[in-house]
Amino acid sequence: MTSFRFLHAADLHIDSPLRGLSRYEGAPAEQLRNATREAFENLIRLALDERVDFVVLAGDLYDGEWRDYNTGLFFHRQLGLLTRAGIRVVVLHGNHDAANKMTRRLTPPEGVTVFGTRRAETVRFDDLGVALHGQGFVTEKVEDDLAAGYPEPVAGLVNVGVLHTALEGDAQHARYAPCSVASLQTKGYDYWALGHVHQRQVVEREPWIVFPGNVQGRHARETGAKGCMLVEVVDGVVGEPEFHALDVVRWAVVEVDAAGAGTTAELLGRIGDALQAASDAADGRLLAARLRVTGRTTLHGALAADPEGFREEVRAASFAVGGEVWVEKILVDTAAPVGGGRVDGGLAGLEEFLPGLAGVDDATLAADEELQRAVAAAFELVRAALPADLREELDGDDAAELLRRGRDLLVARLQRVVEPADGEVGDA
Repeated sequence: MTSFRFLHAADLHIDSPLRGLSRYEGAPAEQLRNATREAFENLIRLALDERVDFVVLAGDLYDGEWRDYNTGLFFHRQLGLLTRAGIRVVVLHGNHDAANKMTRRLTPPEGVTVFGTRRAETVRFDDLGVALHGQGFVTEKVEDDLAAGYPEPVAGLVNVGVLHTALEGDAQHARYAPCSVASLQTKGYDYWALGHVHQRQVVEREPWIVFPGNVQGRHARETGAKGCMLVEVVDGVVGEPEFHALDVVRWAVVEVDAAGAGTTAELLGRIGDALQAASDAADGRLLAARLRVTGRTTLHGALAADPEGFREEVRAASFAVGGEVWVEKILVDTAAPVGGGRVDGGLAGLEEFLPGLAGVDDATLAADEELQRAVAAAFELVRAALPADLREELDGDDAAELLRRGRDLLVARLQRVVEPADGEVGDA
């Protein structure tokens, strides 16, 4: 009876450029730049250690046209390690490595099969009892249902469909090669090896329709463990895919509630505990953390008034965490307690509505157009004085979020908040 094992991976994005990295002082640049390569090396090592029969790569091997041949040479050198060990490789090109984007090409090693882009093709490994069906992207934007043209399953063999697709739509990914889950189910295949969506998910179990996610997170929207699926077929039956982590840098959004924290030291203690927990979960990998501080707190004024100082305090605290931690960005999304602090000075002409504004909740602010106009006008007066990193954060928000943050920042800049007796906060 048919029995074999294979790895299903996608979205390698080898040598993906890390845009804007120069903005981050102290960033572990070399580790981040090499992360996609090292994750792919981990994939090769896993295939060799597990002695799988073949590896399926379901698109977006690269991140667009190579700057030079080194990216392609690295990829082919790693594939050679597999083929020399008798492990076959089946490759499909996705939108990032579509035929019309990649003007540089290298001939793949013997034992590597690349699906064509003009029509769906079938690759048979008769010694294993498996047929793989797939079609790569001929252009970057493929908006047709490629799966509709896939062939009928081969009788007597296990049938695996390889497809780079957004499926029925994903808010974070371009809607390429769209198709429905129902249409894939009715195709009669035993396993669908998908790519394109970077979040790992088992879409269906009958048959298996699986996104393995990308092998390495590249920014704070790609959090959690990243890797591939190990699939075992026993007597013609596909077993449950087993996830294996391959990433070398683990991205996480770490949320800390500042409510009730009476001193900066207490808040930093909470942050250190949260970073430690996230570092432990990263299991020895470099943790790239985006910190988000929330909640109503008497520290709100101090945090908003001196974001640079708070940022450096947090980064200093991260050095005490066991494990390697890099705090990529700090988002302070706190609010003053209802009733706020006391106004002790500020910009001329704004104090008259500030005390009432400090206690206004978001729903009231959203419903009062006159108050909205007043806040918006006042915010523009101080916007230019904000530190560059805060301006960058505010520029990316929608109008409601901008207005809310503007309200909080105005309150913080124009009032002097007095902490409880066990601590003091400087001028806001």
